Amino acid sequence: MESQNTLLLPLSTLFISLALLTLTSADDAAVMSKFATTLSTPPSDWTGTNPCTWSGINCDTSNRVTAINLPSKSLSGSLPSTLNQLSNLQSISLQRNSLSGPLPTFANLSSLQQVFLDANNFTSIPSDFFSGLTNLQTMSLSDNINLDPWTIPSDLVQSSSLGNFSASNANIVGSIPDIFNSFPNLQNLRLSYNNLNGSLPSTFRGSEITNLWLNNQVHGFSGTIDVLSSMTQLYQVWLHGNSFTGPIPDLSKCTNVFDLQLRDNQFTGVLPPSLMGLPKLANISLQNNKLQGPMPTFRPGVTVSLGLTNSFCKSTPGPCDPQVTALLAVAGALGYPSTLAQSWQGNSACSGWTFITCDSQSNVIIVNFGKQHFSGSISPAFANLTSLKSLYLNDNNLTGSIPDVLTTLPQLQVLDVSNNNLSGPIPVFQSTVKFSSPGNLFLGKNITTGSGGNGGPSGSGSNSTTPGGSPSGTSNGSSSVSAGMIAGVVIAVVVFVGVMLFVSYKCYVKKRHQRFGRVDGSEKGSEMVKSAVVSVANGYGGVPSELQSQSSGDHGDMPIFEGGNVAISIQVLRQVTDNFSEENVLGRGGFGIVYKGVLHDGTIIAVKRMESGAMGTKGMNEFQAEIAVLTKVRHRHLVALLGYCINGNERLLVYEYMPQGTLAQHLFEWRELGYSPLTWKQRVTIALDMARGVEYLHGLAQQSFIHRDLKPSNILLGDDMRAKVADFGLVKNAPDGKYSLETRLAGTFGYLAPEYAATGRVTTKVDVYAFGVVLMEIITGRKALDETVPDERAHLVTWFRRVLINKENIHKAIDQTLDPDEETFESISKVAELAGHCTAREPFQRPDMGHAVNVLGPLVEQWKPSSHEDEDGYGIDLHMSLPQALQRWQADEGTSAMFNDLSYSHTQSSIPSKPTGFADTFDSMDCR
Repeated sequence: MESQNTLLLPLSTLFISLALLTLTSADDAAVMSKFATTLSTPPSDWTGTNPCTWSGINCDTSNRVTAINLPSKSLSGSLPSTLNQLSNLQSISLQRNSLSGPLPTFANLSSLQQVFLDANNFTSIPSDFFSGLTNLQTMSLSDNINLDPWTIPSDLVQSSSLGNFSASNANIVGSIPDIFNSFPNLQNLRLSYNNLNGSLPSTFRGSEITNLWLNNQVHGFSGTIDVLSSMTQLYQVWLHGNSFTGPIPDLSKCTNVFDLQLRDNQFTGVLPPSLMGLPKLANISLQNNKLQGPMPTFRPGVTVSLGLTNSFCKSTPGPCDPQVTALLAVAGALGYPSTLAQSWQGNSACSGWTFITCDSQSNVIIVNFGKQHFSGSISPAFANLTSLKSLYLNDNNLTGSIPDVLTTLPQLQVLDVSNNNLSGPIPVFQSTVKFSSPGNLFLGKNITTGSGGNGGPSGSGSNSTTPGGSPSGTSNGSSSVSAGMIAGVVIAVVVFVGVMLFVSYKCYVKKRHQRFGRVDGSEKGSEMVKSAVVSVANGYGGVPSELQSQSSGDHGDMPIFEGGNVAISIQVLRQVTDNFSEENVLGRGGFGIVYKGVLHDGTIIAVKRMESGAMGTKGMNEFQAEIAVLTKVRHRHLVALLGYCINGNERLLVYEYMPQGTLAQHLFEWRELGYSPLTWKQRVTIALDMARGVEYLHGLAQQSFIHRDLKPSNILLGDDMRAKVADFGLVKNAPDGKYSLETRLAGTFGYLAPEYAATGRVTTKVDVYAFGVVLMEIITGRKALDETVPDERAHLVTWFRRVLINKENIHKAIDQTLDPDEETFESISKVAELAGHCTAREPFQRPDMGHAVNVLGPLVEQWKPSSHEDEDGYGIDLHMSLPQALQRWQADEGTSAMFNDLSYSHTQSSIPSKPTGFADTFDSMDCR
């Protein structure tokens, strides 16, 4: 009896599970049956009780509905209110139909990723529509002109994976909520033709947005667009048809901007020169504003619309009159007020400019800004108006100090700065100047920076000064003399001690670093460049002598890492890159700019100048320890890190140069660049090389927590089709204060694994996903994310997964330049299947890189390393554990100090224990 009960228990559990499964699939069937009744004319094949057989409906193996794909089907009617009961729904595409009525709530559809409802006639959006959409990647609601007014809800922050949000012409009102730090992967934001107002959100700053469409609002956004200057990924910017004010900011960091539409606003001021120098700018519109200063001159090929309403000083290029230039600088310090822009037109400040009075020789003699409610500061450019006699700045909201240079005005008689919020010392004017300054609480006082409780500067002391410049509070001149003598003695002592310390320091440095060939100046740096005789690119074994010099910078107390002789002088790097000239820029990425450098013997290197940031002693030690490993890691498919430079808070990295361009260029830009299209054999060889390189890094990552990113911009083709997987930086680990290498995968939305995009979880399977996307690019010749194609094909992974459902579809998806025969098609099919597995939604469903190598290896005819040394740099066996490899390196170099603070476990396991003190890089949320 007991045995029977034991048998019945699992059977009952099985029956219950099957019953639940049947119920859930039945629930989906009921929802879809309701959907069929709410459509005026459902698709003709929507018959029977199983919706998984209906056209446009996809289901999983449990008959749960996962996708509804019915774009452009001339559908009318409405959506059922029970739609959010399809709990497994991942994609819904109903765009370009005639659906109407209220939208049902999508609340808590946690599997939903893609929503396309644009170009319909929906009438309202429920308040909880966006709640609980934790995996949402794309939301498109544009061209629903019948919607009741609605605002962008704060619930949207739950969709942290959001990459595309389109709701143009959808009757959105109010302001844009300041929530964009919640969307690290957002690239496309389209909100044109609505009734939005207010200022641009501050959390736009530093975002990954590439395409920003906010044009043609009913009343319009207001305020400045200064936040754009830090949106370095911008590509297309449409802000026309609004009410933006102030100057156009410096966009020199926005080097990818291609299309900039700023017309029909209220911009004022002088255009920054950097705007004319944007390297990729092809189209810009500036008409119907109040811009000032010289007529802009853009490079040939840029389409420019200036219109007739701007206030440029001349109708042709060239500098403005000196007085006009000076007054525009004055206006700039005030934020270019619109009241000045409306009047200050032409190239003569004496031709009816408001607040300006001139003499008979057209010299500006009076500037009267009194009681104009101006804010900003007093510009030193006033000093360029050499005929100025009276300057009235009273009763405004000016801050900052009074420029000392105003004392040089030879004819100044009156300066009134009363009733502002000025601070700092008062310059000493000639006795003939009538100076008035009451109503400035902190003017003439020694203050510290910051702000007090009343909004003014804090820390005001008692050492105020009179307008004559003399300290107040002294009873006679002797006290001042005594104080001056004391100050003089103190300064003399400090200078003497400083000189002695400097001399001692120089002697110490010279003695300590003679054997490192330290470069102290440009002349010695030049000699070191001339002495370079070892080629970098010929096989990793040697590094030029100029790359073996002492650590850079002026910080003599900087510890020298002697283990690898990889510290490089900043003087050398400046010399070989022509002082980091713009002409030598190879690329720009999330960590900084990469420059091309040419050594004396013609060898080319790549120098990455990383963004500056404060680094403590512990951080410096960790950085050098990591560099010690990275400069030793050698693999024929990884670009070598040759050295580093620390110059104050700045960090620079020197890599070997890969001359043949990026994989993306060979796949997507080969016609423009004059390349030949890659053959299938070349493509699969590259894929194998990449897989081997990443597999090698993953092996090291498990042992020493070295982790590199994989993204197309970093996969370069070398002379032997080697693939590069490099680009690293430091990220602080908050819980224990340690530093570890950061995974950098946020190149573009299309390469992000779902778990990384939603939670930032870092595992080796994140790299596998990105590798799978690259395989899809190699097969199709299409980009991971392509906005130029219809929405249903824009995201490569989503589209390619649908292709893989039927092998015959692969024929249509293959890059047309391949034109495969039967044998090649079989090879492509195997790689396509591998790509599908690599991009599985759940990490545990993806293979490791070793499996990818095993699949790709047989497809490459007679592939093998050109020599054993190519595969095993520095004579290290790749099957050796990293602690063993480190011991070998230490023994070879006669040093044991390289990792004296890291306690490696001596284990017989093929993957040794982690060093003590290191966080779990691949499973911990702490290392995002």
